[in-house]
Amino acid sequence: MVSKQATSTLQQEETFEKKSRKVVIREKAERLSLRKTLEETEAYHAKLNEDHLLHAPEFIIKPRSHTVWEKENVKLHCSIAGWPEPRVTWYKNQVPINVHANPGKYIIESRYGMHTLEINACDFEDTAQYRASAMNVKGELSAYASVVVKRYKGEFDETRFHAGASTMPLSFAVTPYGYASKFEIHFDDKFDVSFGREGETMSLGCRVVITPEIKHFQPEIQWYRNGVPLSPSKWVQTLWSGERATLTFSHLNKEDEGLYTIRVRMGEYYEQYSAYVFVRDADAEIEGAPAAPLDVKCLEANKDYIIISWKQPAVDGGSPILGYFIDKCEVGTDSWSQCNDTPVKFARFPVTGLIEGRSYIFRVRAVNKTGIGFPSRVSEPVAALDPAEKARLKSRPSAPWTGQIIVTEEEPSEGIVPGPPTDLSVTEATRSYVVLSWKPPRQRGHEGIMYFVEKCEAGTENWQRVNTELPVKSPRFALFDLAEGKSYCFRVRCSNSAGVGEPSDATEVTVVGDKLDIPKAPGKIIPSRNTDTSVVVSWEESTDAKELVGYYIEASVAGSGKWEPCNNNPVKGSRFTCHGLVTGQSYIFRVRAVNAAGLSEYSQDSEAIEVKAAIAPPSPPHDITCLESFRDSMVLGWKQPDKIGGAEITGYYVNYREVIDGVPGKWREANVKAVSEEAYKISNLKENMVYQFQVAAMNMAGLGAPSAVSECFKCEEWTIAVPGPPHSLKCSEVRKDSLVLQWKPPVHSGRTPVTGYFVDVKEAKAEEDQWRGLNEAAVKNVYLKVRGLKEGVSYVFRVRAINQVGVGKPSDLAGPVVAETRPGTKEVVVNVDDDGVISLNFECDQMTPKSEFTWSKDYVSTEDSPRLEVESKGNKTKMTFKDLGMDDLGIYTCDVTDTDGIASSYLIDEEELKRLLALSHDHKFPTVPVKSELAVEILEKGQVRFWMQAEKLSGNAKVNYIFNEKEIFEGPKYKMHIDRNTGIIEMFMEKLQDEDEGTYTFQLQDGKATNHSTVVLIGDVFKKLQKEAEFQRQEWIRKQGPHFAEYLSWEVTGECNVLLKCKVANIKKETHIVWYKDEREISVDEKHDFKDGICTLLITEFSKKDAGIYEVILKDDRGKDKSRLKLVDEAFKELMTEVCKKIALSATDLKIQSTAEGIRLYSFVTYYVEDLKVNWSHNGTAVRYSDRVKTGVTGEQIWLQINEPTPNDKGKYIMELFDGKTGHQKTVDLSGQAYDEAYAEFQRLKQAAIAEKNRARVLGGLPDVVTIQEGKALNLTCNVWGDPPPEVSWLKNEKALASDDHCNLKFEAGKTAYFTINGVSTADSGKYGLVVKNKYGSETSDFTVSVFIPEEEARMAALEAQKGGKKAK
Repeated sequence: MVSKQATSTLQQEETFEKKSRKVVIREKAERLSLRKTLEETEAYHAKLNEDHLLHAPEFIIKPRSHTVWEKENVKLHCSIAGWPEPRVTWYKNQVPINVHANPGKYIIESRYGMHTLEINACDFEDTAQYRASAMNVKGELSAYASVVVKRYKGEFDETRFHAGASTMPLSFAVTPYGYASKFEIHFDDKFDVSFGREGETMSLGCRVVITPEIKHFQPEIQWYRNGVPLSPSKWVQTLWSGERATLTFSHLNKEDEGLYTIRVRMGEYYEQYSAYVFVRDADAEIEGAPAAPLDVKCLEANKDYIIISWKQPAVDGGSPILGYFIDKCEVGTDSWSQCNDTPVKFARFPVTGLIEGRSYIFRVRAVNKTGIGFPSRVSEPVAALDPAEKARLKSRPSAPWTGQIIVTEEEPSEGIVPGPPTDLSVTEATRSYVVLSWKPPRQRGHEGIMYFVEKCEAGTENWQRVNTELPVKSPRFALFDLAEGKSYCFRVRCSNSAGVGEPSDATEVTVVGDKLDIPKAPGKIIPSRNTDTSVVVSWEESTDAKELVGYYIEASVAGSGKWEPCNNNPVKGSRFTCHGLVTGQSYIFRVRAVNAAGLSEYSQDSEAIEVKAAIAPPSPPHDITCLESFRDSMVLGWKQPDKIGGAEITGYYVNYREVIDGVPGKWREANVKAVSEEAYKISNLKENMVYQFQVAAMNMAGLGAPSAVSECFKCEEWTIAVPGPPHSLKCSEVRKDSLVLQWKPPVHSGRTPVTGYFVDVKEAKAEEDQWRGLNEAAVKNVYLKVRGLKEGVSYVFRVRAINQVGVGKPSDLAGPVVAETRPGTKEVVVNVDDDGVISLNFECDQMTPKSEFTWSKDYVSTEDSPRLEVESKGNKTKMTFKDLGMDDLGIYTCDVTDTDGIASSYLIDEEELKRLLALSHDHKFPTVPVKSELAVEILEKGQVRFWMQAEKLSGNAKVNYIFNEKEIFEGPKYKMHIDRNTGIIEMFMEKLQDEDEGTYTFQLQDGKATNHSTVVLIGDVFKKLQKEAEFQRQEWIRKQGPHFAEYLSWEVTGECNVLLKCKVANIKKETHIVWYKDEREISVDEKHDFKDGICTLLITEFSKKDAGIYEVILKDDRGKDKSRLKLVDEAFKELMTEVCKKIALSATDLKIQSTAEGIRLYSFVTYYVEDLKVNWSHNGTAVRYSDRVKTGVTGEQIWLQINEPTPNDKGKYIMELFDGKTGHQKTVDLSGQAYDEAYAEFQRLKQAAIAEKNRARVLGGLPDVVTIQEGKALNLTCNVWGDPPPEVSWLKNEKALASDDHCNLKFEAGKTAYFTINGVSTADSGKYGLVVKNKYGSETSDFTVSVFIPEEEARMAALEAQKGGKKAK
């Protein structure tokens, strides 16, 4: 007892210890997981580089085609995004444009992502197709535009036209000699069905002949694969040499297999030619290894995984494919790594373990027990990004890489634990993985969240965390390593720095296994002849197949047991032409379907078919019998050939010969004109002579071989009393337990007319004594519905005729026929339409081009029946009864000619007749169907419209209009209208008054059918409708004159100006528009022309002085309208915020400039306003302004001046422009080499400023020219300056001048220089200079002295006067 208690206590302690330890471990795991998540986030931001932003070129704006006159200029523009910034090359007719080869002809510019090609002084030779090609490391993209240069009428230069070989755009359909009436396009030397192998090169080509030939007009050549246009790529290139079009494959893959079409277009005319290209698998390195998969694509991409899909190969190498390996390679490297350790069978797989933001390419390899096959063609690159993040990065404008990525995040709200995710579901489940998807929680704070996925086996609560070490960043996750066949539930938790949230609701139970089933095998494989090397194979598509990729077809020489694929790329549809077969060889075919889950089982093998041309003469008829014999004639019958040669039999020819004593004679023709029936009467025979016969059938391919010679028949008068055998037996409407047997009456009826028939049946393999009769009493009809057959059993039938004498000989056998309902079999369906018209309908999906529908009643054609009307269209037919009655009782049958006995029948007996007539009556007199119930709406003028719509109204339809249970009628207040064609019933009221509140009802009557609809307008509903009607009335009155279609609004332009705009309507030349601000008219320089209906007022450099109330008035003789816009208080603040935002966005990057005082950081904006707040920070700390560090704005320049900089001024500077809502930052790094260079420049400028300040200079005092009379004294004084004081020297005519008694030169106090000449003479004239100089520099001031003599001046003046007088005479 003690021992048991001690043991129990010990177990409780162990349990408590285990639970405590579980809690501790879980909490520790959560802390470690959260810490690792934060570290990964930091590492991600640290490693973020420009590779994440890489994307291929993309045309934002494509170049536009132009038509211009000669000698005009034309510009082609395009805008391109991409990173790295794409390099753009312009081509003319596929030849790169060289701007240096034709100086001044072409101007190519690229600015801020906008690329321009300008063609100057266009001439006729510039008519061409131009291409802009954008290329970067991610790929190449082209856009095309055509330029057509027109020449004025009569200016055509024929010599220039024939000199060049430029091409015209194909849309330009005018020849130099006028419009071409028609182009004829022919293909010569055409490519045929082609066969290639993976890895090989191949070219398809043909010569194109176009009539008439116009040298300046080249066709448009477009290639297609399976109807999809092809573009040049690294796999395929196109070439047009001027007369031959070529498509070249540089490296064939199975993806290249398909139907290729070349389409040649010339103006409005085009022709095309098509042929199939087959690509066989490359020889495997390991014998027996499977072929390469194909069509590797990326279906879905996000941060955590990318789903890859592919198509399974047709060739498995001789043993089943065990699965597939997926390989990945980061773009820019050559390192391939395998993504899955064990092969996956499902042709979709999520690849995990990717680095966020990096781009990858993928390939797939198949594996069987022998080994691994060749890899597939690589996929297109895809980035491991969420779709939203990818779209955001792609939408960024292309800009040079600055080396920095600034990430701004809101401060996390502490203490907010995220809530549970929502809408958790299993989006895909296979035996290898399960994909979960959910929505983020609403409660999550401002910081990012991670996800933890948990699983548990169904029926338990033992939840296990799946991703303990690797948190999930996206709301999707792929789970692996689940036990196949087991059932699981899943849930998700969110976590952030505040903790781990509550779990989401668990998913429904999910069984690990493929949700997508492998398709069922196709059925009914039917080969038919096509050419002497090909066969057309058709099949019935797999039933209930989901996500079907297509079908693989295989062929085998009959009896060989070796199968070869006919296609290596799955084809869709139910028909395929198998090429490359050997003429005369017999083949069998089989088909299998394929989807992502795998390949179906093979279909049943088709019947063997010999490869030869489709249409051939028919095979010989057989079973020739004598149906009746007379003294000089005989009636023969025979059976149709087993093979009709692919075309309908058009007739038969009969030959006969005499047999005398067992020796046959010479063959003679019995008929010159072909007979259409399988019976023929041969006349002019000899009585009691023995004859033999043979019959040959004919179709459009010709006359077939004659039948085997018949047995001998003696020409003699038959005296047999019983009837002869019936003939032309035919089985139709074959089902699993019944069929219809038809025949024709015997030619010889015996002594008395035929009174009926007996039908016998037996199994095809049964002995002759196993015949049994189907009818105890003779049937009078020449048909019988045979019932009670066993499904899958083969039967034969015979018929015997009876008259009053007895029963005659049995007919030839009909069959064997297998009792089965073939797939796709459809039955005749009876239908009664809305008008009570009764019809029988039949549809056939197995018709041939020559098939027709034939209707019969009781197996007699109804072609001329006046009671029936037949309409057939496509694969559907309908037989309509004009007036169904007792005369129409019977079996109605629809047969489809040129098919394998496709037919169906419908029995109308008295009971069915009553049912159909009752149903017809119900349809003929129903309640009036209504499309739309009674509704009310307000029209443009404020009118009220009540309306409803019936599906159909006859001419006798009547409507009663009821208001508050009283009928109302047409009058001044109410206008009624009925449109019986559309079924619309309307009532109009000009105005809604208070007494009109109530209930409105429309009562419909059409024959016996009635209906009604009501609308209630009471209380708030009525008041709202009344108010809306009055508003619409006033609006209509307003719109009779000039009015605003869109009222005044504002927008901020890219130049940071404010544009006030409104849209006007119903204006004319006399309409005036006047702008006001605060009730004062604004003078506008330009007069509005109203062409585009937009009126604008541009306010440049918008600021506080522009606040106010703006008003614009439209007026003319018809009236006026006005629109007001308040730009005060909050509205002004909102506008200024947008203006400041535009100005802030216009700011240029921060630049560094050295000055003599220090270092200046600056940025330019479009213009500056005080509302734009400028803040500077240094190394994350706001800059403290002082006399040494200052900030300011000069014009459009915002600057920060650092005077006498020190090493402490090094670091990162941020200029933040705050627009009132958002801060816009510009950053510059003033450290390292940037600081050293700026500081060195500052020192240089500082020294230069000191030198400039102290250098020697002439301050003033000296004139430029001095004119003085001889003998006078010249005194000049000049002020100079310099530190140290300068040295002074004088020059005369560029030579040093010394001081003497005549020329006295003095320099006093280091500031003033004196120049004195006593008694000047003409020798003193000349150029003088004062030179000042100190250690900082020197300067020279020049002046000219001119000395004149008064007498000489007077003499010269008189002389000039005399010369002037002589000229006047």
